[in-house]
This record gives sequence, C-alpha cells and structure tokens, in this order.
Amino acid sequence: MIRTSLRWLFPLLCLLPWVVRPVAGQSGQYAQADIQYGSRVYAAQCAVCHGATGDTVSGVNLASGRFRQASTDFELISIITSGISGTAMPAFKFSAAEVTGVVAYLRNMRGFNPTTAAGDLARGQALFEGRGRCATCHRVNGKGPRLAPDLSDVGAVRTADALQRSVVDPTGSIQSVNRSVRAVTRDGRVIAGRRLNEDTYTVQLIDEQERLVSLDKADLREYQVLKTTSMPSYKDTLSSSEVADVIAYLLSLKGLK
Repeated sequence: MIRTSLRWLFPLLCLLPWVVRPVAGQSGQYAQADIQYGSRVYAAQCAVCHGATGDTVSGVNLASGRFRQASTDFELISIITSGISGTAMPAFKFSAAEVTGVVAYLRNMRGFNPTTAAGDLARGQALFEGRGRCATCHRVNGKGPRLAPDLSDVGAVRTADALQRSVVDPTGSIQSVNRSVRAVTRDGRVIAGRRLNEDTYTVQLIDEQERLVSLDKADLREYQVLKTTSMPSYKDTLSSSEVADVIAYLLSLKGLK
C-alpha cells in the first residue's frame, strides 16, 4: 500500500503540468530534457543505494520500468517524496524539477544513452551573462535589473523541459503570471511593464524604467494584457549544446540560502 504524504505531494501536484504526466511507460511521453536532468539527479542521490543500473537493492530492478509499490507517476512521486515506511527508502526533499526528472529517468532508464551530452553549468552561466544577454533583463540572487522575472529560484520551480521551451519558444511558453501589460490613462499617458499583481480594481507593475506603479482600473482608458513577450527566441542563435548549458545553469538556481 502506498503511503501518501500530502505535505510533500500536494505542492508538487499543484505545479502540473510542470510535473511529469500521470501515465506510465513510453519514452515519447517524457521530455528528453527532463530525462537527461533526472539521470544526473539519480546519479547524485539514488545510485548510492540502487546502483548505476538500478538493481543493487535485492528484489528491486528500477531499469525494468515496473515497481512493486507504484504503477503511476503520481505513486512514484509519492514514494520518492515520502519514502517507504519500514524500509531503507528515505523521503527526498526534491524540487519539482528534480522529482520530475527522476520519474522521467526511471521510466526511460533502460533505453537511456549515458553518452548524451549534459549541459555544463559554468558554460551556461557565461552564456547567460555574456552572449545571451539574459542578465540585461533578468535578476539573479540580488543582482541585475527587474525588467523580466527574477530567476533566483527558477531551478526549484520549473522543470528542465519547461525551461528549455522558454529558451527556444518564449512567447509560446510564457506563463500568464509573467505577461506584460499596456495601459492608457484617461489623459492619454501610456504605461507598459511587467505585471506583478492584479485584482478586480487595481494592477501593480514594474514599468520600463523599473519603477513600481499601481494603477486604478477605473482611471484607465485602455488596459491590455499582452500575449507576446520581448524575450527573444534562442532557437537559431544558440546551438543545442549551448541551450543545454544555459538550462544546466538555470536548474542550478535554487534561491539564496
């Protein structure tokens, strides 16, 4: 019987669809970026007991894709985050990206190619701060502008696949909470910026000069939530290995401790 810990499971389920799909089996159902990241998390956290091939623990063969106490991804998440009572299996306090990656890797462990190049954190940081010009808009650990979302803890709340899609197709994968807005006051003044908060009567945003602005909707002549983003796509400007490097760096950002 699976012991479900709502304390750890519920926050992860709330992050769907960033967390893995609740189905088992085929590799096509899991993003390659998540599988790749999961292989690294597994090697660092799980292989010490289960071994590199997943068959070190007696009676357990993780590479088989079949598990005695879990058939769905949700049940796997529960085991990983809650542990198994009465056994040596501990509870892991993984981020959403880490648990998503581990489950994706376990589902594809048998066919995983270990020679697939993983992203390099140091190279990714250099690209982020240099040629990619990401640091001209994004803030990380208290440094940088506030024009775009703060990425200080993005590795704790976004999966590898979600981050990769944001890099290669930012408009197609933009979250509603990060959409920019354009407002026109009754006297014709145009205000544009990144939305921070909104309710029925007001909206708060960071404008293009990084000033905090609060607007009463009753005072606006026009108000529009934009469906596009000023962030460029790096699909054609970075190679696949460079994208992997940037993702590796972003996944390392877990917030200041």
